[in-house]
Amino acid sequence: MGHPPLEFSDCYLDSPDFRERLKCYEQELERTNKFIKDVIKDGNALISAMRNYSSAVQKFSQTLQSFQFDFIGDTLTDDEINIAESFKEFAELLNEVENERMMMVHNASDLLIKPLENFRKEQIGFTKERKKKFEKDGERFYSLLDRHLHLSSKKKESQLQEADLQVDKERHNFFESSLDYVYQIQEVQESKKFNIVEPVLAFLHSLFISNSLTVELTQDFLPYKQQLQLSLQNTRNHFSSTREEMEELKKRMKEAPQTCKLPGQPTIEGYLYTQEKWALGISWVKYYCQYEKETKTLTMTPMEQKPGAKQGPLDLTLKYCVRRKTESIDKRFCFDIETNERPGTITLQALSEANRRLWMEAMDGKEPIYHSPITKQEEMELNEVGFKFVRKCINVIESKDPKCPGDVDFHDSDWDIKTITSSLKFYLRNLSEPVMTYRLHKELVSAAKSDNLDYRLGAIHSLVYKLPEKNREMLELLIRHLVNVCEYSKENLMTPSNMGVIFGPTLMRAQEDTVAAMMNIKFQNIVVEILIEHFVKIYSGPPEESAAPPVPPPRVTARRHKPITISKRLLRERTVFYTSSLDESEDEIQHQTPNGTITSTIDPPKLPQYPKLPIQRNGETDPGRKSPSKPVADGKLESCPEVDVGKLVSRLQDGGTKAIPKTTNGPVPGFGPTKAPTFHIKRPAPRPLVHPKEGDSDSFSKVRPPGDKPTIIRPPVRPPDPPCRVAAPQKPEPKPDIVAGNAGEIPSSVVASRTRFFETASRKTGSSQGRLPGDES
Repeated sequence: MGHPPLEFSDCYLDSPDFRERLKCYEQELERTNKFIKDVIKDGNALISAMRNYSSAVQKFSQTLQSFQFDFIGDTLTDDEINIAESFKEFAELLNEVENERMMMVHNASDLLIKPLENFRKEQIGFTKERKKKFEKDGERFYSLLDRHLHLSSKKKESQLQEADLQVDKERHNFFESSLDYVYQIQEVQESKKFNIVEPVLAFLHSLFISNSLTVELTQDFLPYKQQLQLSLQNTRNHFSSTREEMEELKKRMKEAPQTCKLPGQPTIEGYLYTQEKWALGISWVKYYCQYEKETKTLTMTPMEQKPGAKQGPLDLTLKYCVRRKTESIDKRFCFDIETNERPGTITLQALSEANRRLWMEAMDGKEPIYHSPITKQEEMELNEVGFKFVRKCINVIESKDPKCPGDVDFHDSDWDIKTITSSLKFYLRNLSEPVMTYRLHKELVSAAKSDNLDYRLGAIHSLVYKLPEKNREMLELLIRHLVNVCEYSKENLMTPSNMGVIFGPTLMRAQEDTVAAMMNIKFQNIVVEILIEHFVKIYSGPPEESAAPPVPPPRVTARRHKPITISKRLLRERTVFYTSSLDESEDEIQHQTPNGTITSTIDPPKLPQYPKLPIQRNGETDPGRKSPSKPVADGKLESCPEVDVGKLVSRLQDGGTKAIPKTTNGPVPGFGPTKAPTFHIKRPAPRPLVHPKEGDSDSFSKVRPPGDKPTIIRPPVRPPDPPCRVAAPQKPEPKPDIVAGNAGEIPSSVVASRTRFFETASRKTGSSQGRLPGDES
C-alpha cells in the first residue's frame, strides 16, 4: 500500500498525524528488514544445496571415469571402442558442466548475500540509530519544556533568560534530529527498490548463464549421442548374431562334447581314477589325464597331493588298451592299459559308460565314431550342381519387383521367397569348407581388425584373389546379388551393414567351433560389408602386381583407436557402387555377364547414399525412386533337365516344362508367377535433419579432408536370426498373425514361419527404428 510523504515542515509542528505517518514508515522498514533476513537465510541454504549437488555430480563422474571395460578376444571393433570410451566422455561432460556451476556458486555469496547484508546493516541499521536519536532528543526537549513552563514569573530576569536559551537550544536539536530522521527513513524507503532487487537480479543472471552453458554443452553432446546410439545398436546387432551361434555351439557341446576339440589340444582329456595296489590293500587315486593319439602319450597329473611332497605329471607311452570285463572287478566303467614305462597292467576307471567308450575310442578301441555327417558329402561341395542351384535362387529373387509386404502372396507356398533364400543360405553354410576358405579366415579377420581403413580394403582386395577359382567365382556371384539387393535398401532395409550381419557367418567361419571364434563373427560381418561397398573396385581386377602388398601398421601393444568424442567429427561419405550412369533405352539391350546373357531393359544398379545419422522416418515415400524394369521373357517353351541338389531343394524341383525367363544369372527352368521378394520392403523416405542453430550441421555436411579418420555409420536395425547349420526337422508350427484373415494358416516350413514373423514386424513403417525383413538372413 502507499504511504503519504513526510513533509519537512511537519517536523517543526510534530503533530499527532505526523507521528502516525512516521510510525507507518517505521513498520514498513521493519518488514523490509525481516524480508532481507529471510532472503539471506534461504539464499545461503540454496547455495549450500547447489554446492552439495555439484560435489555429488563430480563424485558420480569420478566413478564413471574409473571404470574400464574388458573385452573378449584380442581386438575391439570401432563401435566397441566407442562404447568402451563412453564413460570417460560422460565424465568429462559432467565435469565441464559442474565446473561452470561451481564458478557460479563461488560467486553467489558476493553477488547475493553480501550486498543484501550490507544494505541491511548500513542503511536500515543507520536509520534505526537516527530513530533512537530522534526519540531521545524529543523526550529531552519535551521534558525541559514542561519544566520551563512551570517556572514562576517572579524569578529573576537572568534566570528566565537562561531558561529560555536552554529551551531554544533543545528545540533546535530536536528539530534537527527530526529532519535528519525523516530524510533518512524516506531515503531508505526509496533506495530499497534497487538495493534489494539488484543483488537478486545479479544472482539469477549468474544462475541462468550457468544453465545456458549447460544447454550449449547439451547441443554439442547431441552428435556424440547419435554416434554412440549407432554404435550401441550395431553392437547389439552383432551380439544377437553371435548369441545365436554360441547357443548352437552350446547345444552341440551338450550333445557331443568331444566333437568340439580345439586344434593343438590332446585327443582326449579328463578325470580318471587309477587302481593302485599297496601292501595293505587297494586304493583308487584321482588323476587328470591327457592322451595324444599321434604319439600315444598319456599324461597323468595327480589331483591328491601327498603332504610334504609335490608330485608332477607322469608321461606314459601306451602299448594297448582293453576293456575290463564286468565280472572281473567290482567297479564299473573300468578298462586296462599297458605302457612301456610301467610293468604290468594299469586299471583305470572312467566317469561313465559313455566316457569309457570315448577313452577306448581314442586309444584305438571300439566305437571309433566322433560325429555323424548331416548330409551327403557330395551335396556339400562347390561344384557345377551347386552353381546352378545358386544361380536359380538368385534369378528367381532378382526377377521380382520390390513390393510392399502387404502384396506378398502368402497362399503361394510353392515358391515362397523365404524358402528360396533359406535354401540358398543352408547350402552355403553347410559346405564342407566355407566360400572364403579356412586357409584365409585368420588373414581376413586380421584385416578387418585393422584400424587403418585403407589397409582393410587393400588387404581384403588382395586376399579375394588368393581364393580358389571356384570360390572366387561363387563369391562374386553372391556379392553381385547382394549389391543388387542393397540398391533397394530404402524399401527392404537391407544396407551393406545388415547384409554383413546376415552373410558374415555364411561366407566365413572358423575351422574350430569355439567361443573365441564366435567373438570374431563381428569382424566377419565387416569383411562382407567391405566386399559389398567396394564391389566394383575389388572385382574390376586383381591388385596391381607392381604395387607392394598392403602392410599393416606396426602394433607393439594392443590397438588404441581414437573413439568418437563429443566434439564434432567429419563423417565418411558412402561409396557409390556404380560410378557411371546409363540412360534407359526403350529397346532391348543384351548384356553379357559372368552369370549368363541378359535380355532386358535393366540398367546397372546404382546404390543410394545411406544416411549418416539415425533419422526419424515418416510415412512418405521417395517419389524419385526408380524400380528396375522386369526382364522380358522370350515366350518360347523349352525343356530343361531338373538340377538335383539333394534333399536341400526338394521343394524347388519342377514338375514339368514351363516358360523360361531370361535373367541376369542365366535361364531358369520352371518358375511360376512372379511375386515380390520379401526383402524389397518399402521404407519411408528420410526426413531432413533440422539443426538447432547455425554451425551445428558442419559435422554432417563437410567433406572429410585427407588424413582424417572416417566414421563407420550403420543404421540401427535388428539383425535377423541366422539359420542353424544342422538341418532342422520340418515340424509344423503355429503361424503368427501376419495378415488379418490368415491367422489359421500352416506355414510351408519352419524357416518360412520364422521369417514371416520378422516380415510382420517390418510393416510398422511409422516406427522410428526399422526391422529387418524375413529370411534373406
